[in-house]
Amino acid sequence: MLDNVQIEVGAALNTIEASEWNALCHQDNPFVRYEFLSALETNQCVDPEFGWRPYHMLIKDENGKLLAAAPTYLKTNSYGEFVFDFAWADAYERSGAAYYPKLICAAPFTPATGPRLLVHESQDYKTCASTLLSAAIAVTDKQGISSFHWLFTMDDEADLMDEHKYLRRMGCQYIWVNDDYKDFDDFLSRCTSKKRKNLKRERKRVAEQDITLDLRHGSELAKKDWQDVINFYLDTFNRKWGTPTLNVAFFTEIGKTMGDDIIVVFALHNEERIACSVMFKGGDTLYGRYWGCHEDFHSLHFETCYYQGIDYCIKNGLKRFEPGAQGEHKISRGFVPTPTWSSHYIRDEGFRSAVAQFLKQETPLMKKRCEDLHELLPFKQEDTQ
Repeated sequence: MLDNVQIEVGAALNTIEASEWNALCHQDNPFVRYEFLSALETNQCVDPEFGWRPYHMLIKDENGKLLAAAPTYLKTNSYGEFVFDFAWADAYERSGAAYYPKLICAAPFTPATGPRLLVHESQDYKTCASTLLSAAIAVTDKQGISSFHWLFTMDDEADLMDEHKYLRRMGCQYIWVNDDYKDFDDFLSRCTSKKRKNLKRERKRVAEQDITLDLRHGSELAKKDWQDVINFYLDTFNRKWGTPTLNVAFFTEIGKTMGDDIIVVFALHNEERIACSVMFKGGDTLYGRYWGCHEDFHSLHFETCYYQGIDYCIKNGLKRFEPGAQGEHKISRGFVPTPTWSSHYIRDEGFRSAVAQFLKQETPLMKKRCEDLHELLPFKQEDTQ
């Protein structure tokens, strides 16, 4: 444990300097950067109305310098997390206890693996990270909160959480890996003849419908362009009966503060925008995040959300493309089933034991499912061994 430090819990980002927070984010993940998290807070996207309250954990030295942090939120529901614990909540509350509020450490509305234990490079990582993990349990116990959940953690973080007796849960997402492809045709050449034909046909269908693609960085967009983006984003929720939480002020702000790391692909038909996808760039990885369309066109979703991203990665030397949660249809288009991790502390001993038993049964099933899904990959046999 650290000596002569202050541990603060419940902070909002407006109490922290951007430079101090970003000094902890040396892994270059866009979703834990101050600019992204702050835009969510200042534009009321993470707000009690949607079940979110900023509750960040901080470690400071005796002079008030920020040494480590975890982006933490007090939640009154489980929406916008993508690690589904609704059944846990139902069972907990049927037992007569209150599952909500709970605490989570996550990038809101963002099912992407990334660092959760943020430590200044001048500090010993494991010492600071362990202090945060212990503090999370302590505050959960002291405040009588049901549970603490670390979502979409890095592999090494999950390993450290195992040491602190958190319960690990496995998920599965589909991630494209750049095998040093020269261009998109080189990527296609690694696929079987049948799959290659299907992928080429999907791309051709888009062109045959007189659709053109306009790829821009966020720094190139004006407020009107961001209004188009938000309209497409809202259209997705209108179709799926969801609750939109982002707004044009949020998109406009990150366009100014993170614009060079945001990629927007507009699809146009008869010179009118009919769809768009929004992706974020971080380090060596591209992340697909938002999509919407006003008209349905054959294969347009695949082109805008997947193939444009793959092409961008190849041209710009990015190693990975994480297009978002769920969607087994991604596998046949080259996205590899890959484990994801979350770690959980349940305060009630009896319920913690029940969850541990549940995970003991769920984990081998998830592992087998993730392995079996590799059979759907499009690659030639020699490229899958």
